Order: sequence, then structure tokens, then C-alpha cells
Amino acid sequence: MEINELVRSNIADLMQFSSVRDECGLTNSVLLDANESPYDNGYNRYPDPYSKKLKRVYSEVIGVPSDNLFVGNGSDEVIDLLIRLFCEPGRDSIITMTPSYGMYKISASINNIKSIEVPLENDFSLNPKKVLKALDETTKIIFLCSPNNPTGNSLSEDDINQVIKDFRGLVVVDEAYIDFSQNRGFVSNIGKFENLVVLRTLSKAWGMAGVRVGFGIASVEIVNLLNRVKFPYNVNRLSQEKAVELLKRGNKREIEAVLSERERLSQQLKSLESVVEVYPSQSNFILVKFRDHRKVFIDLINKGVVLRDLSLIRGCENTLRITIGTKSENDLLIGLLNGSINKRLPEFIERVRSTKETMVSLRIDPDGKMESEIMSGIPFIDHMLEQIAVHSGFSMRLIAVGDLENGPHHTIEDIAIVLGDSLFELLSSYRGNNRYGFSLPMDESYATVMVDFGKRAFLQWDVLFPLPLIEGVESDMFRHFFDTLSKGMKASIHIRSNGLNGHHMVESIFKAFAKSLEMIMSEGVGSLKLKSSKGLL
Repeated sequence: MEINELVRSNIADLMQFSSVRDECGLTNSVLLDANESPYDNGYNRYPDPYSKKLKRVYSEVIGVPSDNLFVGNGSDEVIDLLIRLFCEPGRDSIITMTPSYGMYKISASINNIKSIEVPLENDFSLNPKKVLKALDETTKIIFLCSPNNPTGNSLSEDDINQVIKDFRGLVVVDEAYIDFSQNRGFVSNIGKFENLVVLRTLSKAWGMAGVRVGFGIASVEIVNLLNRVKFPYNVNRLSQEKAVELLKRGNKREIEAVLSERERLSQQLKSLESVVEVYPSQSNFILVKFRDHRKVFIDLINKGVVLRDLSLIRGCENTLRITIGTKSENDLLIGLLNGSINKRLPEFIERVRSTKETMVSLRIDPDGKMESEIMSGIPFIDHMLEQIAVHSGFSMRLIAVGDLENGPHHTIEDIAIVLGDSLFELLSSYRGNNRYGFSLPMDESYATVMVDFGKRAFLQWDVLFPLPLIEGVESDMFRHFFDTLSKGMKASIHIRSNGLNGHHMVESIFKAFAKSLEMIMSEGVGSLKLKSSKGLL
């Protein structure tokens, strides 16, 4: 089969956009060809139109040559481009499964292409005979999603192979969720089948939904055709750089956590009286059939939890799709479903800081309903941050990934920046001039911490540790932590501590700081709020 025989005639004759830089290979010379600003701010030049560095990095991740990779503005762009490449508007058709991902049909409709739906079996498996029987002379592309969205199951490799072998058109296997599956996927087969295209995305397992980067993996011939019809600079420079950075950082820990929580959440859902069936999943979501799905959906919305209602899709009647959250999020969901939690969840405070050295994400639950989860890669810092969560009255989920091979400095500093900004937002909702302090003894050590949340940053540090290292962390890092924290909080913090054991001294400081925060947020100490003749500090 010749791929060029499938391509629309006007596309076959289309001249690909090419910049002078592409043609001459000069990118670091005097560039006066593209009407850009000559003043360098890091982003004044157009991005690499072919995302070459990103392709090199991703090719190492999946073991496929970079020449077989096309980078799109999300995999949705690749879907649209494939339909525009191979399907003649008003004449040709595609085949999709149902239930399956809705963008195949939407993209076809936008391009005036007929979409023929073939139902999956009752167990959501693929019947290749039904698919092949639905073909006619206008069919150019078959879209298969494995693991399938929204059902979560993987399609049989043998069934997919049969469709690829027996169809004289293009077969697109969408593997957006393959990282959560036990299956190897089809990227290793692109050299075997010239009519195969595999879709991958960084939005799911790699946590880059906001970056919008997807891949089409196919023969060099198909990749060249995609490059011919894409917009010249379809993936911006910020997205390319962030994707490279996060790909190098890895995602093993996150995937393992999702898989563990998927199993745990599935078992807990099966025990609920409101649940009829929990479908097996090899993705980062679970399809669940409820006795009264609409009631469950509305009740959860009213209490601050959003699920996906799929009941209008054929084969998914009375179902909701549940994305796997963190352990604490999943616990909240189960608590709301089994009735052990009845209160509406508060608005969380969320912050993310991402640099070349670190990535820190923080979510604070002001009511403390969410179980705290703290993972910085520095055990003693985790232990100290847990003291803030336990003794302040709120809870937090903090995940930090940093260049710990070069020491903990950047990670600890960025945690303080993110935590300080979040505490400023949290404490700003409490009225009054909040000046509180707390003294806390701990064995032979003690600490007194006073906090003046008056929107003016200052740290007074009267602490002398007995040793230069405390549980592997330089003792001066704790002064730096609270100095950075005070700037983010816009608060004056006065800390005094003494003792014989550095561990106990640090722990007493963190606990006393947490108790000071609790006092600021407590309605029970309202009479202690200091009045000011200015009315405002």
C-alpha cells in the first residue's frame, strides 16, 4: 500500500512552509529574515518549528527514532491534521468506536467528514470483524483508543493487529493512557505497518495538560506529510522548554502512586451500596455505574467535587468517570459517597512553583478535612512540615521535586516561597491586627515564636544550634527557611530557641510556629486581637 495514494490530491501538491533559517541552517547569526524584535528577552525569536530538542528527549523516553516523531499542540492537533491530510471534505469517512474519545468525531465534523460509529462489545472489547464490515470505499481512517477513554480497558493487541493488516487505509491507535497500562503499546510496530499512526500525549502520566504537547508516531513518510500541513510554529517555545524539563525530571513516582490509588479506590467503590459496577481500568480513571448516578453527580457537585457524567453515551448509561486523585482526595470522595463526610468542601489554596532546579506544588485545605501528604525528598523537612499541618488546624498536600544531588538548598528555599505565598492568602481572610506568640518546651529544648501578620516582612532569629548539621540539613537552612517564609507571608516572625538537641530545637520551633498560626485563624481568641489607632497596619 502506498501512503501517497491515500493523501488528498491538493495536499500532495502543497508546498511546505519553509523559513530561510530551515534552508540555510543558521540560527545563531545576524537574523534579519523573520520580522522579529531584535531585542533579546529570551522569547523574541520564533520557536523551533520542528521541536527538534523535544523530539530527541522524547525519543529516548519511548525508544523510537526522532525522525518518526511529529510534535503537535496536544494530540488533538495531530487528530485534526490526519483527517485534513487523508480525508476529502464532503466525500470521505472515518470509523470510530463507541464509547470512545469524542474528539475523533468532532474533528471529523469540523472538516465535513462523515463519522461511522462501531459499538464495542458489552465488555467494551473490540470486534475486528464488525469494524472491517463497516468499511466502504470512502473510509480513510480508523481510530482506536487503547486504553480506551472513557471505559478504561485496553483493546486486544491481536484484534488491533487484525484491523491494521486487513484495512487499506490509515489506522490510528490513540495511546494517551498507555503509561498506566500493563501493555507495551504499538510504537514498536510503526516500522512493521506503514499505515499505522500511534498517538501519545504528555497531558496524562507526565502531568503536562497545561503545556499542550502531543505526539504522532509514524513512518517518516507520514511525519513529513504532517509537517507539510501544520502551522509553521505550532508548538510554542515555552511549551517545548517545559516539556523537555519535565521529561528529564521523570514521572515514575507519580505513576506508581496513581496505580496504587487506582486499586485502592476501586476496592472501596465496590463496597458502596450506591455502586452497581466498577469497571476494570488500565488508565488513570475508573468508570463506575451507580444506582442513581445523577443524584450522586449533583450531590458531589454541591459539596465541591467534580466528576464526569457519561450517562448519555451509548454503553455508558448510569455511569460516572472518576479520575484518580491523590490519597487524600480519594478519601474525601469516599467519605462523601458513604456519608461519613457531609460538609461542603472549602475552596483550596493552591500554588505551583517550577524552576530549572525544582518543582513545588502545594494545596492547603483550610478546614483540615484533607489528609496531609508531604513529599519533598528530604525526610527531616517532611517531618517538620508535617508539624505545621498537624498543629495549625489546616492540612496540606505538598509535593516537591528538586536537584537534591546538588544539596537541599533550592528545594527548601522554594518550599518556603510557595508556603509563604499560600499562608499570606490564607491568613488574609482573617480580620484584625493579628499578633500572636506561642512558647513550647520539648524535653531539654524550648522555642518561642511570635508572629505579627501586619503585611510587613521581617525575621528576628535568636537561635544557636549545637551542631552545624541537623538530620543531614545545614542548621543555617532553618533560618533561611523562615526568612524566606516571612517575605512570602508578609509577616514579622520572631523566633527564639535554646537546647542541647538540634532535632528537638527545630521541632519545637516548627510546632510553636504552627500554634501561632492556629491562634491567628481561631475565632476563640478574637478578644485577644490587638486594636490599632490607625485601623490598619
